[in-house]
Amino acid sequence: MAVLKNEKTGKWEVRTYYKDFTGTLKQKTKRGFDRKSDAIDWERSFKLQQDENLDMYFKDFVEIYIRDKKPRVKYNTWLTKESIIEKKIMPYFEKKKLSEIRTSDILQWQNEMMKLQTKDGKRYSQTYLKTIHNQLSAILNHAVNMYGLRVNVARRAGNMGREEKKEMLFWTQDEYQTFVEAVADKEESYIAFEILYWCGIRLGELLALTPADFDFDNNKLRINKSFQRLKGKDVITTPKTPKSNRVIYMPEFLALEVKDYITRLYGIRDYDRMFQISKTFLHHEMDRGVKLSGVKRIRIHDLRHSHVSLLINMGYSALAIGDRVGHEAIAITYRYAHLFPSIQSEMAMDLDKERTSLVGFEPKADRRKAGLANVSEKEGREESLEKSYNRFQVISGRRNRA
Repeated sequence: MAVLKNEKTGKWEVRTYYKDFTGTLKQKTKRGFDRKSDAIDWERSFKLQQDENLDMYFKDFVEIYIRDKKPRVKYNTWLTKESIIEKKIMPYFEKKKLSEIRTSDILQWQNEMMKLQTKDGKRYSQTYLKTIHNQLSAILNHAVNMYGLRVNVARRAGNMGREEKKEMLFWTQDEYQTFVEAVADKEESYIAFEILYWCGIRLGELLALTPADFDFDNNKLRINKSFQRLKGKDVITTPKTPKSNRVIYMPEFLALEVKDYITRLYGIRDYDRMFQISKTFLHHEMDRGVKLSGVKRIRIHDLRHSHVSLLINMGYSALAIGDRVGHEAIAITYRYAHLFPSIQSEMAMDLDKERTSLVGFEPKADRRKAGLANVSEKEGREESLEKSYNRFQVISGRRNRA
């Protein structure tokens, strides 16, 4: 390694050699240091990184974390992580050595986070606090799993915040129809809301749609991408989860509406986005429609909940609904369990029928509620139990063995 002063610029620079993961020797040059001491500090940090020495500063390990993790994460997800790291974590830990961060440091940092407020003077939500802590824990966990750090002190300190379930609102079919008629004067808004409600897709999935995604011969809609506005640029990404890649069958009336709409989009090509609008525009349209129609205000994402609610009321299973909206069946069951009708009483009645077919005894519904108060029913129950016991002996072979 060498620390040199560039006579032309008056700046200090470092030249060093290292071996990459293939064992190839490469040169690394870092220029632009105002002071020689800054160049020496960088040289030391770089050597610790290459040696994977945990005496490196936290900020230097974050560079390793970014190098390892960024290529494996969706772009929009990484931007969220990057913002949390730069604004909520680095200011507190960047000058600490990775191996010297203590549990008490984490607790003090948590206390500082819980004091922070948003621009409108509100404390951070419990969900956001948990997200911040999870990011710090993820960095330290990476150091434990991949680079030999002894313990994840963030995990030892315990989490801050908690997952808050957002209130799930939805419209009935009548409420939706009242709303959509109020925004029908703008065809683009009308068609957008029709697709959101009747297909249950996400807003990002809607804004990424192209004419090529529709198969009008078979009334099919293909979902394989999502639209995001990131750092002032329009970005098309993969859908939220692998399960989100799916094909949706549209009701025929909706297929006809969309087909007619596309034919009147001047100059649109197969792979052009159909909806050249922003999420903000649709939020304003939602506000306008609510004001005109008088229905309760829900979020645009709640149209997805409304679609699921409609399908549940129509009697479809969690598995079928999950395939349509791009969720696992267990997630549908967990999130919408309160909407599924209770079938426990039906189960009990069917079990009664199964037992009756085996032992020939059928309790009367009105007497069951009274707890078998009638003597004749009690006798019948005892007779059925004897039949059940005899049947058990035959099936198990005990009577024969006796």
